[in-house]
Amino acid sequence: MILELPKRTEHIGSVRLHDIQKVYELDSGTRKFDTKAREAVATISRDEIDMVNKRMAIVVPVKDEKSRLLEGVLSGIPHDCSVIVISNSARTPVDRFETEKQIIKEFNHFVQDDILLIHQQDPGLSAAFRKTGFSSILDERGVMRNGKAEGMFTGILLAKMMGKEYVGFIDSDNYVPGAVHEYVEIYGAGFLMSESLYSMVRVSWVNKPKVAEDKLQFPKLGRVSEVSNQWLNRVVEGHTGFGTDVIKTGNSGEHAMSIKLAELLYYATGFAVEPFEIVNMLEQFGGISPPVHPEPMSRGVDVFQIETRNPHLHEEKGDEHIQEMLQASIGAIYSSPICPKAVREAILSANAGSDSSGKPMVEYATPVKIDPPIEVSLDRFVEILKQESQTMTGF
Repeated sequence: MILELPKRTEHIGSVRLHDIQKVYELDSGTRKFDTKAREAVATISRDEIDMVNKRMAIVVPVKDEKSRLLEGVLSGIPHDCSVIVISNSARTPVDRFETEKQIIKEFNHFVQDDILLIHQQDPGLSAAFRKTGFSSILDERGVMRNGKAEGMFTGILLAKMMGKEYVGFIDSDNYVPGAVHEYVEIYGAGFLMSESLYSMVRVSWVNKPKVAEDKLQFPKLGRVSEVSNQWLNRVVEGHTGFGTDVIKTGNSGEHAMSIKLAELLYYATGFAVEPFEIVNMLEQFGGISPPVHPEPMSRGVDVFQIETRNPHLHEEKGDEHIQEMLQASIGAIYSSPICPKAVREAILSANAGSDSSGKPMVEYATPVKIDPPIEVSLDRFVEILKQESQTMTGF
C-alpha cells in the first residue's frame, strides 16, 4: 500500500492525533522507488501487511443483518486474519443466530479461515463475567447487556485469548467486500507506521453513497459524524488553546487497536462507543487528569486516520437510528470530566429550547461505562467460558 504521511499532528499530552492520510495505491507492488521523490509517502509492502494480519483478529458484531451481507464481509477479510463473529441476533421466532452459524459453516467449507462464533446472550458468557467478579458489563440481573460495546469488549477478550497483538472491528452491514478488504489493509499499514506499542487506526470513508431523488449521491460525511467531530475538536481546542479540525473519525465503526491500548480503555455502552474511545484516550493519556498508566504516557499513543479509496455503502437504518446515535455520541462528549465548561454550554446552546415546564428539550445522559479489559482475570474467564458456553463454536 502507498499512502501519504500525516501532514499534521496534534499533540494533547501523550496522545498524537494524526490528520487524515490519503491512500494513493492499494497495492505498492515490488518496484524500487527513488527515495528522495517519496519523502511524503509511506510504502508498506505486502509482506509487512501479511505479517500484521497474522497477528490480528477482526471482530464482526452482527445483529439481525441480511445473511448475504455477513458472507460478503467475511469474504473481504484477508485469509491470514483470525475472525471473531459476535452475534446479538434474535433466537426467536426464527433463530437467526443458527442461520448465521450455517452461513459461516458453508462459507468456511471453501476457505478454511480461522473463525470463532459466539452469541452475546450466551449464558456461559454472562457466567464467565459474573464468576470472575467483572460486573460492569452486566445488567441488574447479572446478564450481559444488549449493546454494541459489550460485543466489542467480548471480542477484545477473545482476541487476547488467541494471543493476538491487534484487534480490528468491522460492522456487518457493509455491502462492498472490497471495502472490507481495504479496511484491514489500512489497519496493518497504520500499525506499521506507529512509533508506539499503543496505537489506534481509524478509517475515514472517502464517501458514503446514498440514493436521493433517484440519483446516487456521494456525501463525504454521515450526519452523526459531522456533529460529533465538531464537538470532539472543540474539546481538543479547549485544552490546547488553538482551533483544530484534526478529528474526522469520531463515529468510525471501522477501526483497530493494538491489544496493549485496547485493554486499558473504558468502553461506553450503546452508540457512544466509538466517540468515547477518543474521549477516554484524552482522559487517560492527554495530560489533563493524573496518569494511571505510566508506560503509554512515556511511549505516547498514536491515533491514525486513513481515508479509503472504496466507498462505504452500508444498510440504511432510518432517522430514528440516526437520532439515537447522535444523542449518545454527544452525551459521551458532554458528560466527560475533560469537556470544558464553554463546550458544554455551546452544546446546550446549539440545541436550545425547552418544554412548557422549562425542562430542556434535549438532555445528554452520561453513558454507562465498562471497565477496562485488563481488569478481567483472563485465564479464569476463558476456563469458565469453555466449560459453560452454549454457543461458542470454532471453525
